[in-house]
Amino acid sequence: MIGAFDSGLGGLSVLAAIARELPRADLVYLADTAHVPYGNKPDDFIRGRVLAIGRHLVEAHGCTLLVVACNTATAAAVNELRLQHPGIPVIGVEPGVKPAAQDSVSKRIAVLTTEATAKSERLARLIREHAGKVAVDIIACPGWATRVETLHLDGPEFTAEVRATVEPLLERGADRLVLGCTHYSFIAPLLAPLVRGRAELVDVAAAVARQVQRLASPPPGAGTGGHLTLLATSRPERLQAALPALGLGQLAAHVTGAAALARC
Repeated sequence: MIGAFDSGLGGLSVLAAIARELPRADLVYLADTAHVPYGNKPDDFIRGRVLAIGRHLVEAHGCTLLVVACNTATAAAVNELRLQHPGIPVIGVEPGVKPAAQDSVSKRIAVLTTEATAKSERLARLIREHAGKVAVDIIACPGWATRVETLHLDGPEFTAEVRATVEPLLERGADRLVLGCTHYSFIAPLLAPLVRGRAELVDVAAAVARQVQRLASPPPGAGTGGHLTLLATSRPERLQAALPALGLGQLAAHVTGAAALARC
């Protein structure tokens, strides 16, 4: 069983990529909707939630691989989660700074992220290690994750806000925009026409799924048919209902039973 989790709906973008890469694997996804979003919360709080959720997925659901499908949670606590579970692989999600920097022609990239990730040492280290010769703009986007959680992904007001965020980056020459929060994958349809012909969006969901395939045990394809269990710490019914609204109808077809309340 592969377990993935996020503060809410954002990690579903990673889960969908894993399901495409491993169509027969059994998956469980936990949304910490009682505490969403993580992006405006202190590291100590996020760390406590990550460790509690990881313990729950391993002990209550028998997960043998964990995916921290959240950039903010990865930055705050993935190392501690690995220490807590030394016997199983733990895969985090980090902004795609490395591929963006490698592929940039203009030698200028931008990272769109949450407030917590923008200030994290983990992001600073990624930039030092992989983008030393590239100019990097780090842009915190407060409220974007909440837009995804409430399924308010369109409308002229939000479109104008997104345009006002990315247009200055494009004018400064950024040719790669890194989606530094898994929620932002669901904003990509709004971003794509704004950057078309000027920049590329960088999303790491597919790369994370390939890493899951490499580390999964038992081997990929050994599952019982690609079953998906959905859990949430608050209002689990909203989690399942959000799948078609986010364009994830293919995941909905694999859900086993109703989404359940997780107490962790």
